[in-house]
Amino acid sequence: MAATGMPPDRFTVVIPARNEAEMIAETISALRSCREIDAVVVVDDGSDDRTAELAEAAGATVMRHPRSRGKGAALMTGAGAVLEDEREGLVPPRGLIFLDADVGESAGGIRALAEPILEDRLDLAMAIYSARGSAGGHGLVVRLAQRAIEQRTGWRPELPLSGIRAMTLAAYRAVLPLAPGWGVETAMTIDAIEAGLRVGEVPTSLTHRATGTDWRAQLHRARQYLDVRRALAQRS
Repeated sequence: MAATGMPPDRFTVVIPARNEAEMIAETISALRSCREIDAVVVVDDGSDDRTAELAEAAGATVMRHPRSRGKGAALMTGAGAVLEDEREGLVPPRGLIFLDADVGESAGGIRALAEPILEDRLDLAMAIYSARGSAGGHGLVVRLAQRAIEQRTGWRPELPLSGIRAMTLAAYRAVLPLAPGWGVETAMTIDAIEAGLRVGEVPTSLTHRATGTDWRAQLHRARQYLDVRRALAQRS
């Protein structure tokens, strides 16, 4: 597949966050051990807790959505600020890392995900991570995303819904606009491969809070399923 220019040597991390006060500061603090990370942008997507306050105190640049606009919109807000800074010459060319707010101290392991981008082996790297706690789902959304990606591209990822991704800015531009809501990862993967980018999964030591079994978790899965279906319908 086609490469997308010179690889970056630094990354900006964009973290979409809604009501993530419990772990956001720990996640940001862990990123400080990574010399490849020179900035962290947290997009507070309509939180009603102390997410924004704690993220700022931990050293992140915080952008706010007064009301929740969904994950895809939060990622575009954060990444859009990085693109604008680059266009204005305020920062040197760098890559993007999309990171979930709840990875906590395991965020220090992000280098494994960045390496294929730094070494010009991939344009878009998707993290394989482990879950903390017990998941309560039956894998319906995962299988939907896997089948759709395989049918469209011939590649079947292990974790198609992984929201932890590293990429060049050129790769990010190639997948714009991002799909709204929880359909963003599945659509991004399809769009990137169809654009001729080098896409792959990377084993990491990152950990992620498992979606639980209560009614809120089941509602989250239902929203994920609908968002993925919508994103796929727009690409049919």
